[in-house]
Amino acid sequence: MGLGLKISAGLLLVILAMGGVGYWYYTDSQATIATLQENNAKLEVSLKQEKETLKALQADIKAAEEEIDNVNKEFAQVRRQNNELAERLEKHNLGFLAANKPGLVERVVNRATEKAGRCFELISGAELTEAEKNAESGQAFNSECPWLYDEYKEANNEDN
Repeated sequence: MGLGLKISAGLLLVILAMGGVGYWYYTDSQATIATLQENNAKLEVSLKQEKETLKALQADIKAAEEEIDNVNKEFAQVRRQNNELAERLEKHNLGFLAANKPGLVERVVNRATEKAGRCFELISGAELTEAEKNAESGQAFNSECPWLYDEYKEANNEDN
């Protein structure tokens, strides 16, 4: 075997080895690229889900804030009503009146209790009486819960 043939065979082996390394590098790179593309697709899906979840959470937070505002408004209204009742009770010395005019106090307490009971009925969804439907003010509607008159008027305006 001549020197030229040995060099040619050696070069052929080097070329084949380089071709093998190149083929291995190419297939390995393609597998890595495929894996990276899959991971990228998973990340994009994950990111989309995260954005949707974030939007849902923000909507929930906004709804919760609105509900808290409504509860605070209702609480403030109940407080005003309690203060109004306390002021009305402070105007009268019930102990003194009960001792001196028991019949009067009994009638007043019984009427107020009856009206307060009617308030609970109305809050629970009872039908309005004709007198309540035709009332022109909260006091005429029910002096123990005049705020229900405003709610009734608002509901009637929405129905019309």
